[in-house]
Amino acid sequence: MRLMKYLIAVLALLTLASAARAVAAESSLTIEAALDFNVAEPLIRAFEATHPNIRVSYHDSSTLAVDRRARDGSPPADVYISSAMPWQVALANQGRAARLDLPEARQWPEWAKWRNEVFGFTFEPVVIAYRLDLARHTLPPQTHRELLQALQIPQLQGRVTTYDPESSGVGYSLFQQDARYSPRFWDLVAAMGARGVTPEATSRAMLEGLSEGRYWLGYNLLGSYAIAWARHHPEVIVQVPTDYSLVLLRTALVARNAPHPQAARLFMAFLLGPKGQHVLAGQTPLFSPLDGVVGPWTAARLRDQVGDHLYPIPLDASLLAFVDPLRRDAFMRRWAREITILDRTGESGSSSSDTASQQSARPDTPWPRRPTPPVHSSRETQP
Repeated sequence: MRLMKYLIAVLALLTLASAARAVAAESSLTIEAALDFNVAEPLIRAFEATHPNIRVSYHDSSTLAVDRRARDGSPPADVYISSAMPWQVALANQGRAARLDLPEARQWPEWAKWRNEVFGFTFEPVVIAYRLDLARHTLPPQTHRELLQALQIPQLQGRVTTYDPESSGVGYSLFQQDARYSPRFWDLVAAMGARGVTPEATSRAMLEGLSEGRYWLGYNLLGSYAIAWARHHPEVIVQVPTDYSLVLLRTALVARNAPHPQAARLFMAFLLGPKGQHVLAGQTPLFSPLDGVVGPWTAARLRDQVGDHLYPIPLDASLLAFVDPLRRDAFMRRWAREITILDRTGESGSSSSDTASQQSARPDTPWPRRPTPPVHSSRETQP
């Protein structure tokens, strides 16, 4: 009997020691994110306050750098956050994401998750931004049609910017969605090219150029960054297009080979739970997608302000087509052709601006074609 009690005591000590080692091993969490740290900081600090034993190592990267580390990084990160939705879905489709069996994951809206592996935790409108200088020369654009018309004024030559689809995963993704929703998208690309558009890799670079006066007009910026920027830079005006506005869901996943899987799950439970979403809605410009969350940055409040022309990009298997190498190559070849097509037309006998005006005035092509947004059956599942 004494021997049995002794063995039980030894086993208990060994179990406690093992648990202590597990807790020590889970005292770190590495996040690789295409999300500016100054925007994410309130979330990170709130998580650390909730779990003071976990120290977060946060790496702010580009969308393509996040994807590269998720595929080839050594050591891997625990959590990957990115605004390039197709790349995140592709990682999960290739078995690189862990399936989360958490109450918060199970309760997350179906339209904002994929296979309980990839979770869209924000609701970020895609916007137009411009300097007040533009208003002295033309009516600032509120729709995509008006944007195309504004691009005809010569004062915009060399003062237009947008994403570089070659170096920005989110920029490429947004242009692909635009091409789906609007039959006039390639006319818009040609008109930007005729105005000597400067492609940038990030929304921040575009916003800095607008504030410095190098750019007067920016297209397809992430509204989360642009709205926050405009609050401190009154020379920049942000316009959510009133015909249609894409909405990006910034996504998060836990790596299947995460070095600290328990810490990663705790972070995801926080991010998707009430605490994290209230921090998101109250202290960041990322917009919480959940109904019932109160704060200045929520999808419900955004809809109250700008109406029902917001179209969330579906988080589903259709995104996989956009990362297909052949499709991407075909898109980039057409982009390279269209971005210079009016310059070549101008060389053959008519000016770029004249040709662009002729294209924008074509009466037989409507703008926009009404997108087919995700269908939600009830308020409980609508952002």
